[in-house]
Amino acid sequence: MTPDRLIRAARRDAGLTQAELAKRLGTTQSAIARLEAEGANPRISTLVRTLDACDRGILLEATPRRSSIDETLVAGRLRLSPEQRIKSFERAYAETRKLALAGRRSRGELV
Repeated sequence: MTPDRLIRAARRDAGLTQAELAKRLGTTQSAIARLEAEGANPRISTLVRTLDACDRGILLEATPRRSSIDETLVAGRLRLSPEQRIKSFERAYAETRKLALAGRRSRGELV
């Protein structure tokens, strides 16, 4: 859940208006509106303080990120000898050139 939605939901669940929450925090209603605006990016300390004013807590959890790289492909390449890697690269390069030439021919760039 995004911070803006989290704050809005906590305030509403606590039965508070923006003005009432602002009073609890010693700020203005417009400041609360900014925290609840889409894309708001408050500091963690602000988020914790705001949720605390709504009688809510926050639990942060660090989770490992999933890699955007297919690590099995990397591992497979690393099992190849340097010579095998170079030959594989040369084959891929030759195939890429064929595709590029075919594209140029299809667009009429080559006679």
